[in-house]
Amino acid sequence: MLGQMMTKPLTISSLIDHAETYHGDAEIVSVETTGGTETTNWAGVAANARRLGSALTALELEPQARCATLAWNNRRHLEIYFGTSGAGFVCHTINPRLHPDQMSYIVDHAGDRVLFFDRTFLPLVAKLAPMLETVEHYVLMGPVDEEARKALPKVQSYDDLVASGDAGFAWPVLDENTASSLCYTSGTTGNPKGVLYSHRSTLLHAFGTALRDCIGFSAMDVVLPVVPMFHVNAWGAPYGCAMTGARMVLPGPDLSGEALVNLIEAHGVTLAMGVPTIWLGLLGHARKAGAKLESLERTVIGGSACPPSMIDEFRDTYGVDTIHAWGMSEMSPLGTTNQPLAKHRDLPVEEQRKLRENQGRPPFGVEMKIVGEDGADLPHDGETSGELMVRGHWVLESYFKRDDEGLLQDGWFATGDVASIDPDGYLTIRDRSKDIIKSGGEWISSVELESIAMAHPKLANAAVIGLPHPKWDERPVLVAVPAEGESPSEQEVRAFYDGKVASWQVPDRVLFVEAMPLGATGKVLKRELRDEHAGLLAG
Repeated sequence: MLGQMMTKPLTISSLIDHAETYHGDAEIVSVETTGGTETTNWAGVAANARRLGSALTALELEPQARCATLAWNNRRHLEIYFGTSGAGFVCHTINPRLHPDQMSYIVDHAGDRVLFFDRTFLPLVAKLAPMLETVEHYVLMGPVDEEARKALPKVQSYDDLVASGDAGFAWPVLDENTASSLCYTSGTTGNPKGVLYSHRSTLLHAFGTALRDCIGFSAMDVVLPVVPMFHVNAWGAPYGCAMTGARMVLPGPDLSGEALVNLIEAHGVTLAMGVPTIWLGLLGHARKAGAKLESLERTVIGGSACPPSMIDEFRDTYGVDTIHAWGMSEMSPLGTTNQPLAKHRDLPVEEQRKLRENQGRPPFGVEMKIVGEDGADLPHDGETSGELMVRGHWVLESYFKRDDEGLLQDGWFATGDVASIDPDGYLTIRDRSKDIIKSGGEWISSVELESIAMAHPKLANAAVIGLPHPKWDERPVLVAVPAEGESPSEQEVRAFYDGKVASWQVPDRVLFVEAMPLGATGKVLKRELRDEHAGLLAG
């Protein structure tokens, strides 16, 4: 034998053990559901995670039993992430913004045995409980009072459950391919589908996010994950932060611009992560309050396309670098992040800025390609568009408890996005296949038209939809929310497109609304907009 290296399974318990041993005093600031703030550290989170794992084991749950959460980003939720998975169970985060019917379906489909929930969701859980056939243990993440006991007679306190556990609990030795966590897609059409992650895929994903050319978590960082912990595991932030020893600020239920600005300035946040709608509120408050955001170095923006005007404002006003990212639940979720290459340093400033507008390149662990309608591979020339296909170490092979024969195409997963890829591997999402507009036989990208609209100083939010047209099949229509105190006209908004796109791509109409219909993950529900305005261009 020439020699051999040690082999240890890649498990989530090893992450929290590492954070405790080498970064135990790194602070975790948690905004509680009640509005108060508490401070702990990685050592405290690790000790409570072990106690929780011990207590859950004492409940005699079967291996890989699903333990659901309905909770905000807070300290107890972080402990549940590590305590459940580390003990050999599955952490199943549920999006509380889903319809109750979808939530009850998800809980029963997952076969959840335990349901942890924040006080905010007591009325919801009490309403759901009679419909939940598999849940045996209801755990309130905070003190239990008479109101809680009346609403849920079998409820128990999270703090009491943790206190009953053993801080010296030894994590079980698990196969790294054991299931660790479960997330369901938002289910905009049909029932939500479960995506089951393993310890191995989760740790490889954490390694990927920690790369400097990706998100680049570091022990020097103070990380504010505004993306909810119930949304694709907060994009893997809890695991990446534990791996690197980054400090964390967990924002709780208040994600208003004012609350986020205050957290950034009070705790020296260096890295924040969230969807564009969140940053619209933050930037709006920062402008009004004259906030400097001096500690903030970079933001990660994903979930939907980031308007170039937002990237510009973060950079030019606050000196903050924006990392445009793309991914999906089926990818754990990281697919790409936009970081420059060495050769881009010498580009003119405007070209560098333009480069930052696309979704970026994949880290090691993810492969991408685009295909045509016939399934044949298309060139990566930055111009040709096709359906985006992915595969990799943390990409879904099959959905949870579903017969998915034929889901993959020669080992590749079809994302449902229409995209182009340039010779350096930079990805540009042109549209979702269901949202791209076909007008007179030509394709129009709703994403491109939305990005232009979002740069208009009198608009706060915008969405472009394709509506039926008697001559052109479909035509684009812009639905816009005016900025506070502004009353733009339809003519001036349409004129804003002059010189930016071909004249035939300019939206036929501009409709002003007070608010957009938003889905469970903060994305605009274009299907609702299309249904509401379907006959607008029919005459």
